[in-house]
Amino acid sequence: MATIDRQPPTLALAHALAAAGRGLPVFPLSATKLPALRSPHRGEQPPTHCRGECGLPGHGVHDATTDPAAVRALFAAAPRATGYGIACGRAPQRLIGIDLDVDPAYGSDAAGALRQLALQHLFTIPPTVTVLTPSGGRHLWLTGPADATVPNSAGRLAPGIDIRGAGGYLVGPGSVTAHGRYRLAPGTAHLTPTPCPRALLRLLTQPRRPPSATRNTASGNAGTGTAGVSPAPDRRGEGLIQFVLAAHEGQRNTRLFWAACRAYEHGFGDTLADALTAAAVRTGLPEHEARAAIASAARLTSRRGEETNGAA
Repeated sequence: MATIDRQPPTLALAHALAAAGRGLPVFPLSATKLPALRSPHRGEQPPTHCRGECGLPGHGVHDATTDPAAVRALFAAAPRATGYGIACGRAPQRLIGIDLDVDPAYGSDAAGALRQLALQHLFTIPPTVTVLTPSGGRHLWLTGPADATVPNSAGRLAPGIDIRGAGGYLVGPGSVTAHGRYRLAPGTAHLTPTPCPRALLRLLTQPRRPPSATRNTASGNAGTGTAGVSPAPDRRGEGLIQFVLAAHEGQRNTRLFWAACRAYEHGFGDTLADALTAAAVRTGLPEHEARAAIASAARLTSRRGEETNGAA
């Protein structure tokens, strides 16, 4: 029994060392896909905003390293680790992760959405390292240039497409989580991450715009906050709110983005924005991420409307 208990962290360490040997900064993860080491600053008041400057482990992605001795020390301090994370945006690889989710609840086809974006913006993604996730999704590994910072995002390009960039991380192949094992897709183990196409890189680095203050004021929702769920304009709005409230971890951003797109397409996106935000917050999504996803949905549906009307 003791041998079985030790096996997962031993295998996780082996996979992590192999990744570090390829120039990928790694750190230990628990079965929940969260950092395996607790913060040394937990419980401090006021909260300490430390990214590892204190020299102690327990800072999540900021612990990531390619040094074998340091990797071993991190895993020695995290005996329950069953996987490892790979820090994105860090030299020398400057990894960019394209996370293509699968959500049968509403027929999400993230891979199809990425193909549509490629046709629309005239880029192709050559064969690259691909990791299969326990849920049936996949991670595409790309690399970015030193002069570009790719932010993390969820559902910004399209529902089901999450981006892992600077400050984010990917679960490394060989990791075991509560939902299963991450593994390299057949035929990609010998590949190296391919450079991100310039057209896709432009999409990933374009600045975000906050929701329009004018639009919020016109809808009568300015300053209402997210303490409760605002009344929906009709049954369609109520259904979208319930759809967001039913989201599980890993679905929250995509469900919110999809619901917001439907609301804006039907003309009551501004009216429902606060209620959707409140619903997303109740599922555990940070408010700033919820509002960013809704703003992204508003921009996307606005562009679609201009294209349909023949606007330049």
